[in-house]
Amino acid sequence: MNELLRELAPQVLGAVVRHHGGFDECEDAVQEALLAASQQWPRDGMPDNPRAWLITVASRRRTEMWRSDTARRRREEADVAPDAGPVPDTDDTLTLLVLCCHPSLTRASQVALTLRAVGGLTTAEIARAYLVPEATIAQRISRAKARIRGVGFEASPDAAGAVLQVLYLIFNEGYTASSGEALHRVELTAEAIRLARLLRRTLPGNGEVAGLLALMLLTDARRPARTGPDGTLVPLEEQDRVRWDTGMIAEGTGLITETLARAPIGPYQVQAAIAAVHGEAGRAQDTDWPQILALYDLLLAMIPGPMVALNRIVAVAMVHGPAAGLTELDTVDLAGHHRVDAVRAHLLERAGDLEAAAAAYRLAARRTSSLPERHYLEKRGRRV
Repeated sequence: MNELLRELAPQVLGAVVRHHGGFDECEDAVQEALLAASQQWPRDGMPDNPRAWLITVASRRRTEMWRSDTARRRREEADVAPDAGPVPDTDDTLTLLVLCCHPSLTRASQVALTLRAVGGLTTAEIARAYLVPEATIAQRISRAKARIRGVGFEASPDAAGAVLQVLYLIFNEGYTASSGEALHRVELTAEAIRLARLLRRTLPGNGEVAGLLALMLLTDARRPARTGPDGTLVPLEEQDRVRWDTGMIAEGTGLITETLARAPIGPYQVQAAIAAVHGEAGRAQDTDWPQILALYDLLLAMIPGPMVALNRIVAVAMVHGPAAGLTELDTVDLAGHHRVDAVRAHLLERAGDLEAAAAAYRLAARRTSSLPERHYLEKRGRRV
């Protein structure tokens, strides 16, 4: 039952916010409805339509709050009308996601509010995942709620772009933590995948939604092989591919194959296609690097940027040799980023310039905030 309540919570909150307005008040009302359900359903049995039951109870509680003197003053500020008729029993998850990713919010606030309101994570859980003080996350969420108070923001396929960016950020932070002792923060990758699945149910015809979900599945499938027994990072070419999650690879590959055949192509789909090519290779030497390079050429044309260019350079080196990659590396505008130094070190090592490679590995190690990455780069520098 707890899993059902967690799945229904954002749908109910989205419906009540859409109908009544007042994010804080609606969130309180939904929490009371969830508490009532956890107490009554085991005793009285689950209603035929649990979502409608929750929406009704939360809506009633929201109206009671409005009728109090304090809530009346809040209503005047937010221009919210009470008793506007029955709340429709529809899935408003996308509405809530779009509201949490409102363009008036900073990216950090969008992420925090999405994880809190849609993901159901507590403030303490979000703070632990991002290695920041709980008070910092609480302030971000509080400021975000205040900023979107009374905001009307209709859900549409076009608005999904901001939501996809936020889910992508959440997943990436979980898959390769930007700082701290752990390489992975599984709670973030799992939540990003769950929310992407939820978003796809809401927008089943959106190719980029399907592409992002496929990308997450295909990437996370490699997670079991990305670290050794002692937690050290294992690069893609050295991973034991027997440890990859074949079920996730099959699901992600099937999803991107089906999506590319019917939907206009977009950046998330191209990235998923690249991940699928890696997933299909039983051994590192079996990887179809010319196909990956062609896909990166397409991706760079769609979304020009230094990180895409850097990833493409790795493919260039695998197809045309390390010298070609090193030549193009000087054109990447990512000065001071540890990933540039790490790629340079790898290409120098492949080119046989071991002294320069060791120096580049050491420089990359100094510049990263991730302890697993630092340990790997230091070890690599000593080994060459």
